[in-house]
Amino acid sequence: MKKSVIALLLASASLMAQAEVSVKDAWVRATVPQQKATGAFMTLTSNQDVRLVAAESSISGVTEVHEMKMEKDVMKMRAVDALELNQGKAVELKPGGYHIMLMELKSQAKAGETVTLKLTFEGKDKKREVLEVKAPVKQITATEHKM
Repeated sequence: MKKSVIALLLASASLMAQAEVSVKDAWVRATVPQQKATGAFMTLTSNQDVRLVAAESSISGVTEVHEMKMEKDVMKMRAVDALELNQGKAVELKPGGYHIMLMELKSQAKAGETVTLKLTFEGKDKKREVLEVKAPVKQITATEHKM
């Protein structure tokens, strides 16, 4: 009995130590037929310091965390190994900044559909947690993109 209580307390303590990441305003940009890539965007906030270390989706062959930034008057995009989320600070994944890149699309992302993303977060203790996100596909006009 005593061992059971200790095991239960340890299990409860480890659950309390897990990071909770909240996702707000997730969406995926709609594509046209034959388009092979698109982006997923959202705002992430964690109750602990964690890193977004991987992403996957059933609609893409390759899914990566990307960064876009200006380098000498040229906009460059590249994959990043991890995206830091500091405790309590929102990180916006948006067009022109950090985002989830969905490449080698298996089908067209049509407005009104929903894309499931699996985001993998790693804590300071190197433990990983996967968060499933349901993101609606939205058609974005050129005017909205500039905003």
